[in-house]
Amino acid sequence: MTKSSIDHTRRAALRAAANATAALAATGAAPLARAQDVKWPLSKPIRFIVPFAPGGSSEVVARSVATEITKQLGGQSVYVENKPGGAGVIAMQDAAKAAPDGHTWVLGHVGTLAVNPFMLSNQPYDVNRDFTPITMLAKVPNVLVVHPDVPVRTFKEFVALAKADPTKLNYSSAGNGSAGHLSMEYLKLTAGFPMTHIPYRGSGPQMTDLLAGRVQVAMNGLPSISTFLKDGKLRPLAAGSSERIPVLPDVPTIAESGHPGFETSQWYGVLAPKGTPAPIVNRIREACVTALGSKAVKDRFANDSAIAVGDTPEQFAAYIVAQQKIWKEIVEKAGIKAD
Repeated sequence: MTKSSIDHTRRAALRAAANATAALAATGAAPLARAQDVKWPLSKPIRFIVPFAPGGSSEVVARSVATEITKQLGGQSVYVENKPGGAGVIAMQDAAKAAPDGHTWVLGHVGTLAVNPFMLSNQPYDVNRDFTPITMLAKVPNVLVVHPDVPVRTFKEFVALAKADPTKLNYSSAGNGSAGHLSMEYLKLTAGFPMTHIPYRGSGPQMTDLLAGRVQVAMNGLPSISTFLKDGKLRPLAAGSSERIPVLPDVPTIAESGHPGFETSQWYGVLAPKGTPAPIVNRIREACVTALGSKAVKDRFANDSAIAVGDTPEQFAAYIVAQQKIWKEIVEKAGIKAD
């Protein structure tokens, strides 16, 4: 697949998302009604399932928001439950089977929502049918990094090394279907270099081997690697975002390094089981938006260059559909397979 065909697919999908949102407005759909009078939450904890091991960008986003919502609700517990495995299927299946009462949420992202439907042939649920999108919480820029022992300083040098000897470099990710896996496969297709993928069971184990130099390359969300960049334990080569990242002003984007139009970011949103009543969905969304506007979350996101979103359920649903159109082609062309 050529870069131009990928770009064409991306533009068409984004137009479809914009049209879907416009269509909702044209039907006269009312803005989200405020729902302070809804009897939610009940006197039991709210479980926020994260389909990854602790240590990655998903952890930063989920725990930051959960902590602030717990404060909003007067101490009503919103606790994060990490449930890794099966490319996110274990966590998603658990959430799909939960009672639709607003007390079970799941953190969705590009892998579980836009890639798995095409990478996995036997998911025990349908992401478009069995979940209710609530809101996108954040977009996180991806950064291409190498271990300091890798003898390259620029993206062009990196690509040249990868092409010259494909056995020299391996790239790691938090697992098959993870955001880091998908971003690197997208980059490999775009820049035309080979590289072996080493999947791990979560960001924690991945980072351990990357920092030790047992694997040499990764494309990770900035929140999970910012400390290591500051300490010089990893070397940033390029940003996957459309513009340079404010906290890394000297790191060029992949787009300006010879691949105009290239962009890849991680994105995270909240979903609930199908059948969750609309007033409760609206109330959860309100709580999330308030959390995103808190000083604590703003400061944490700003430190890691995460972009808070807080869109409507309809907008989030349209974005998921648009992303599915993009990643369907990439999965097929890259031959991305499950474990």
